[in-house]
Amino acid sequence: MPGLRVPKTRSGLRTRRHIRVRAKVHGTAERPRLVVFRSDKHISAQLVNDDAQHTLLTVTDNGFTGKKSEKSVEVGKKIAEKAKAAGISKVVFDRAGYQFHGRVKAVADGAREGGLEF
Repeated sequence: MPGLRVPKTRSGLRTRRHIRVRAKVHGTAERPRLVVFRSDKHISAQLVNDDAQHTLLTVTDNGFTGKKSEKSVEVGKKIAEKAKAAGISKVVFDRAGYQFHGRVKAVADGAREGGLEF
């Protein structure tokens, strides 16, 4: 985006990547956007309808035990379970500027195991 001034720090570079990804990925009511947020200790996933600017579902790793990557798989399975209950089977995946690697990939794999298509 021309004119957008984001500092070249670690978080600034992720923000730039996120903006680039969001320019191409758009969630609808039929096919919402599955967005992942990863912090140093936790991970969360949301289903978002961008047309209505509405968050449909949210799952965090609170209550899950194990290693961070194991928790990530459980978050993916749980969001898939909730999505199925809400009648959603197809989503678009938004990695939010993170590499599709490690815990972000684990959430995607867990969601696929749970039955979501993307």
